[in-house]
Amino acid sequence: MAPSGPGSSARRRCRRVLYWIPVVFITLLLCWSYYAYAIQLCIVSMENTGEQVVCLMAYHLLFGMFVWSYWKTIFTLPMNPSKEFHLSYAEKELLEREPRGEAHQEVLRRAAKDLPIYTRTMSGAIRYCDRCQLIKPDRCHHCSVCDKCILKMDHHCPWVNNCVGFSNYKFFLLFLAYSLLYCLFIAATDLQYFIKFWTNGLPDTQAKFHIMFLFFAAAMFSVSLSSLFGYHCWLVSKNKSTLEAFRSPVFRHGTDKNGFSLGFSKNMRQVFGDEKKYWLLPIFSSLGDGCSFPTCLVNQDPEQPSTPAGLSSTAKNSENHQFPAKPLRESQSHLLTDSQSWTESSTNPGKCKAGMSNPALTMENET
Repeated sequence: MAPSGPGSSARRRCRRVLYWIPVVFITLLLCWSYYAYAIQLCIVSMENTGEQVVCLMAYHLLFGMFVWSYWKTIFTLPMNPSKEFHLSYAEKELLEREPRGEAHQEVLRRAAKDLPIYTRTMSGAIRYCDRCQLIKPDRCHHCSVCDKCILKMDHHCPWVNNCVGFSNYKFFLLFLAYSLLYCLFIAATDLQYFIKFWTNGLPDTQAKFHIMFLFFAAAMFSVSLSSLFGYHCWLVSKNKSTLEAFRSPVFRHGTDKNGFSLGFSKNMRQVFGDEKKYWLLPIFSSLGDGCSFPTCLVNQDPEQPSTPAGLSSTAKNSENHQFPAKPLRESQSHLLTDSQSWTESSTNPGKCKAGMSNPALTMENET
């Protein structure tokens, strides 16, 4: 555990203040861009009234959606695992008192046998967070900055001073989309006045300097945002998080980089929801509760080992097969209703339970 005391508390407060610097910078840059575009460009430099009205209406629409999605991303609290994933007081006492070994394995097996989890550590152990003292749900990770386990964690973003995860990933995508459209719109409408600046076609006022720097800033951010937004669009299409793109999830049978992909349409619906009228609005509409996720039939990747290290040959023979997801919450189960291969087998109801209680699994603390 981290040391506590007046010195450590002061350092934590200092870090919290420093974490807000990127957010303050973006906010100040946004305020300046509003002044430079709406006042100096549209009102001062544009001579055509119709052009002024159209540009101001479009600009304020993009500006409003940009600010709305940005602040939703910042102030939406990341979701943490529910109480059912936390160990009881007695189980915590056992883990602290008993030496590491079969006793620890038995405690975690009992705690995890009825939970909707399928992912494991690289060594085949149940994913357990020693700092939060809970069994990690699938796609959940511990954030060292927030010092919490975050459901479907994508990454910790310094530009929003928040973890991007299940609760705000849609808002983060819309923030990238609207910020890219905002910059492209400014660059496109400012281009002709930027050219006039270099040809001495603008009046010699302070507006021309705002116009020049506004174009440079918009063009520069457009390039960086387009690559970042394109990357996250690819992640959504494959139903991956940034962490899963760098390190593929490990299931009971082994590593599978496409284990959570259900196809492009269903992957999109997991993030944006079933009702298309909410897709473009920063309103939460993602499917599920963040603790359980449907999986496709997990296929062996020839480039990956067939079973995680630490699994015995008996476990390898019994679990090296394609398997459906464990029973999910109702809000997620409907994604699987139109694919026969994803339904639970009714002929052997104890199969899943036996797999979750595999004695070959060992415990590994992850933080």
